[in-house]
Amino acid sequence: MSEFKNVSVVKQANVYFDGKVSSRTVIFHDGSRRTLGIMLPGEYEFNTEAKELMEIYSGQLDVLLPESQWQTIEGGHSFEVPANSKFQLKIHQLTDYCCSFIE
Repeated sequence: MSEFKNVSVVKQANVYFDGKVSSRTVIFHDGSRRTLGIMLPGEYEFNTEAKELMEIYSGQLDVLLPESQWQTIEGGHSFEVPANSKFQLKIHQLTDYCCSFIE
């Protein structure tokens, strides 16, 4: 899917790590939400309550998921993050992503 139709977008950006990671929240008619964002090169750790699907549109990163080893992810690929967990990212180049929160 290259675009979302009939959605609402929260105007205020989600900004993390001194502006090196930012996103916008998109809310769908059924109440589900996703974030569309950009991550600049660096190392980051995130916490999540909901299960997440991270779709990487462009860029390259390494991800360390709970009870796993580092994996390299490039544009065109995705990974899932378990609910109630932490994960680490090493962003190697500007990365464009979509995060879907799975209930």
